[in-house]
Amino acid sequence: MNSDDIYVTDIETYMSKLGSQARIASREISKASTAKKNAALSAIAEAINSKRAALMESNKKDLQAGAKKGLESALMDRLELTEGRIDAMIEGLRQVASLDDPVGKISELKYRPSGIQVGRMRVPLGVVGIIYESRPNVTCEAASLCLKSGNAAILRGGSEAINSNQAIADCISSGLEVAGLSPDIIQVLSRIERDAVGKLITMPEYVDVIVPRGGKGLIERITNEAKVPVIKHLDGNCHLYIDEKADVGKAISVAINAKTQRYGTCCTLESLLVAESIAAEVLPKLCAEYTSLNVEMRGCEKTKQLVGNVQSATEKDFETEYLAPIISIKIVAEVDEAIAHINKYSSQHTESIITENHNHAQRFLREVDSSSVMVNASTRFADGFEYGLGAEIGISTDKLHARGPVGLEGLTSQKFIVLGDGHIRQ
Repeated sequence: MNSDDIYVTDIETYMSKLGSQARIASREISKASTAKKNAALSAIAEAINSKRAALMESNKKDLQAGAKKGLESALMDRLELTEGRIDAMIEGLRQVASLDDPVGKISELKYRPSGIQVGRMRVPLGVVGIIYESRPNVTCEAASLCLKSGNAAILRGGSEAINSNQAIADCISSGLEVAGLSPDIIQVLSRIERDAVGKLITMPEYVDVIVPRGGKGLIERITNEAKVPVIKHLDGNCHLYIDEKADVGKAISVAINAKTQRYGTCCTLESLLVAESIAAEVLPKLCAEYTSLNVEMRGCEKTKQLVGNVQSATEKDFETEYLAPIISIKIVAEVDEAIAHINKYSSQHTESIITENHNHAQRFLREVDSSSVMVNASTRFADGFEYGLGAEIGISTDKLHARGPVGLEGLTSQKFIVLGDGHIRQ
């Protein structure tokens, strides 16, 4: 992006220019070789490593501005670029470079009775618009995934991270140029006006898909106003069901990890369901562990009868993504009631069952309508790195195109290809 663009007063003109440049650049990156894309990723990593001091100085400006605005501590923590986080950005770029390139892969190639061959080829989506908040390292993650999957990208980070994001953008542009690719392939907005988001999500002539990463309010706005397809999830009200045939040791270990490994993620456990026949054996031990970890418990009446320090759960509790050391607990009759409860209250993100019963596990996998469904595993595994996708661009709870963690493959689609040798239809 030319620095002069910062001073364009008309936001519509500014965004249309970015969109036009992105559309042209998308054609260039869609046909770039894997080697060239990997060279760009490596060059970006080198640029970030060599410009650590500049990145930290830019981030310091954002932190100072954030402190003056009175940003809460959690937001300040997400905003901060430490040496470790810069190392993680570099490692993330190298990991993406090491992943298989999905673009151009042909699958399901079959001969038809007519003699033609029909198959499918993976292709980039085109131009991806990504809107996110707070964390400047997302700029690097988003750029790397879009680049490797053959897409151009327009990135709009949070206004609180404008200096950090521009410094990272400079590294990205430098790396692209070193690899002989247009810097317009990855464009980071230099404008912080709210109207920029409104324009980005309403220009389908330039943008093929929008990926929002942020709070529920941001995602709801984009979902309601976008004229471009959106890959998103609104929240992560994730469930763990401890079945009557559960191994108690596994159940307690997984329930503790799923809730307490990190509180502020979309795949953190928020609602615990326990089969009535095993509740007396499991809940006192599990709730003692939660108490020692300062987790507030809100349970149904049956739960309160078993465990003394549990508050009464309301209907709203079972609907809530806490993103905090709070958990709702309900005792259910058996697997049928558990599945019904989950399908009623879940945000269709991630759910898990703890059981040694094969039939119950299979029913749970088939009947629970969420993007990730697990057996005997913590919900905290529901992200791109743990699924072998590399850094994910986000989580999708939609049912069309991508569902679950969206990595490189989720940033591509498929087209049909037909191979013939002068074949004609009879």
